[in-house]
Amino acid sequence: MIDVRTFDSLGRFQIDWLNAKHHFSFGHYHDPSRMGWGALRVWNDDEIQPKTGFPPHPHADMEIITYVRDGAITHEDSLGNKGRTVAGDVQVMSAGSGIRHAEYNREDELTRIFQIWIVPETRGGAPRWDAMSFPKADRAGELVMLASGDPDADGGLMIRADARVMGATLKAGHSVTYSPKPGRHQYLAATKGAVEINGARVNARDGAAITDVDAITITALEDAELVLTDTR
Repeated sequence: MIDVRTFDSLGRFQIDWLNAKHHFSFGHYHDPSRMGWGALRVWNDDEIQPKTGFPPHPHADMEIITYVRDGAITHEDSLGNKGRTVAGDVQVMSAGSGIRHAEYNREDELTRIFQIWIVPETRGGAPRWDAMSFPKADRAGELVMLASGDPDADGGLMIRADARVMGATLKAGHSVTYSPKPGRHQYLAATKGAVEINGARVNARDGAAITDVDAITITALEDAELVLTDTR
């Protein structure tokens, strides 16, 4: 089953410094048919104006993965972590028993991110934050692990969830195939360009909820960049 959720059908929230689209119910947007997908709970498509951002706020018991599409995001948290994550790179925050953090666009240009929340396997635990560079050339033509519940086997940043977060860049006409285990849930969004998933067209910033398929073949209809999650 592949359910394509077009960009225009997503929830919306907009203020002077933030233009957000919600793939799943979040904040003031509530759709009982879109409360998550497996352990995936949130997928937000955020555009943050220059010199603005999210002031300090708390989180607990959630794995939060931020994929920077354009610009850069600067992270600060109550553990004393500070870091700047640029386009194409990823940061992960395990909220655990509780953490306060802020995310700012300190750049002179618009910053665009996907922020992905995955429910952890267990509650509590010490909060943590980490980031890693993933040059796009390393993702050319194949899926590369960005974050995983088993980073020793898969690579990528550690998350405390039975999940994988992968990224790829594909030239027009090129394909990549992912074979999930039975009973899992996959979700894909293209950051740029249109792709075809087992015959279903997914335009840039659309979402595709996938389950009960033996193989996911992703073909770029034009030069494309994408993020794919796989959760229980």
